[in-house]
Amino acid sequence: MSLRRALAHPWLQVRAQIALGAVFVAAALPKIADPPGFAKLIWNYALFPAWAVHPAALVVPWLELACGAALCLGVWVRAAAGWIAALLAAFILALSVNLARHRPVDCGCFSTGERARSEAERISDMRWDILRDLGLLLLALHALGTRPRNPAA
Repeated sequence: MSLRRALAHPWLQVRAQIALGAVFVAAALPKIADPPGFAKLIWNYALFPAWAVHPAALVVPWLELACGAALCLGVWVRAAAGWIAALLAAFILALSVNLARHRPVDCGCFSTGERARSEAERISDMRWDILRDLGLLLLALHALGTRPRNPAA
C-alpha cells in the first residue's frame, strides 16, 4: 500500500477528523463561557483594532465549536476543515508575529485565564503552541485533501 493510499484510507480519515474536531470543541468551550476573558487575550496580541476585539471574541469560539462539531459528526467535513485550516493559519500568524516582536502573549487556546509565568516561559510556550497548531493544520489539510469535493460523484 502506498503512503498516499494509506493516508486516504477511510479508517484514518475518520479518526483524524474526529480528533481535530474534538480539539476544536474543547478549545471553544472555555472561550464561550468567558467572552470578556477571551477578548482580553485577543487584545493582548496587539494585532487588532479595538472595534474588532469584542466581535472576534464572540464569533471565533462559536465558529470553532460549529466546525469541531461538524468534523466529529462527519457533516460538512470539507467546509469545516477549510474554516479550521484558516483559523489555524491565523493563530500561527498571530503567534509568530508576536514571537518575532519578542512580545510574550498567552495563546488563549484552551483557557481564558492568565497564568503567572516568566517572559522566557511564555516565549517557550508560544513556540510549542505554533508547533501544535502546525500539527493541527496538517490534520485539517488531510481532511481537505482526502475528502472528495462531491461525495456523490
